[in-house]
Amino acid sequence: MLKGGFRIFKIFGIDINLDWSWIFIFLLITWNLAAGVFPQMHPDWPSALNWSVALAASILFFASLLAHEMAHSLVARSRGLPVKSITLFLFGGVSNLEHEPESASTELIMAIVCPLTSIVLGLLFFFLGTALTGAGISMNDLAKANPISTLLLWVGPINIVLGVFNLVPAFPLDGGRVLRSIIWGATGNLKKASRLAAGVGQVIAWIFIITGISMAFGMKVPLLGSGFIGGLWLAFIGWFLNNAAAASYQQVLVHDLLQGVPVTRLMRSNTPTVAPDTTVSELVHDHMMSNDEQCFPVIDGDIMQGLVCFDDVRRLPRDQWDMTPVSRIMTPTERLEIVTPQADATEALNRLSTKDVRQVPVLENGHLLGILRRRDILRYLQLQGARN
Repeated sequence: MLKGGFRIFKIFGIDINLDWSWIFIFLLITWNLAAGVFPQMHPDWPSALNWSVALAASILFFASLLAHEMAHSLVARSRGLPVKSITLFLFGGVSNLEHEPESASTELIMAIVCPLTSIVLGLLFFFLGTALTGAGISMNDLAKANPISTLLLWVGPINIVLGVFNLVPAFPLDGGRVLRSIIWGATGNLKKASRLAAGVGQVIAWIFIITGISMAFGMKVPLLGSGFIGGLWLAFIGWFLNNAAAASYQQVLVHDLLQGVPVTRLMRSNTPTVAPDTTVSELVHDHMMSNDEQCFPVIDGDIMQGLVCFDDVRRLPRDQWDMTPVSRIMTPTERLEIVTPQADATEALNRLSTKDVRQVPVLENGHLLGILRRRDILRYLQLQGARN
């Protein structure tokens, strides 16, 4: 299980995860198709058929979103960027890259391939659906379409709309990343390119918000019309894009501040340690109660065997503390996220964020050099932010 969701399977070594918000949008789309769209298009269809086709359409739509993100991830891998997982959530999907692209050309290729994938899939579904109707593509003809062609003729245009929408230059949408790659290539400055692209993204986001609120209060907008629900959704998308643009720019600033900073500068080299045969009772009373450390390296000789933390102690019944050595409850070193002294703070922060842990040991040939905690990185960022 993952924080905020769960893993469903793995493709090409990439974990495919579902955020809990995905279930909401999946059910909403299925219900809207089964109770509204398909009954109007095919009033003679029985309810069971409407729900079956609606369920199939929702599954195919999210499979298309997955293909969209897989294209992004596979291109990233081909350009040397590790991708561990893809998460589908309320607004689509996101590929979890370990770090930002190293060049403007890589950013451009990664950004353009995703909307192109959606548009190509959309055209393919649309033409297949049209061919299966045995007729033209007017609304009267769609009413005569069979279930398979109906499914394809809904998923096709939706994918095309998705691809076109992603080309809107609102960072961090793909179109915004295309814009950033162009500015980055022209200026050679990722930080400046990110600031400008994020600014454009926030302007577009506010246009969405204002337009959506206007639609909700009855204003008719060309191509979009009016309506409370449609306006509310547009405003919600604008709010999401505004926050995402600001957050993405902050990530670039963090990367810029941490890049090239060795972990040895930020780590705590005087971290208290315990021996493997130390009892849990001794750990609690002699170590945990006397300082503010959450975790303690377990050292045998001069080699680190593992890490024992508060959570490990909490899982052990109190009456077993006196007779249990920490070696039985610790997390072995081979199961820990670790960094080498040659790593920079950016890599360490990626490790901390990816695994959702509070600290990573800094090891060299099994020897503990120190512990780098998330709060140490945050303190450094606060100090650097104050200076800048």
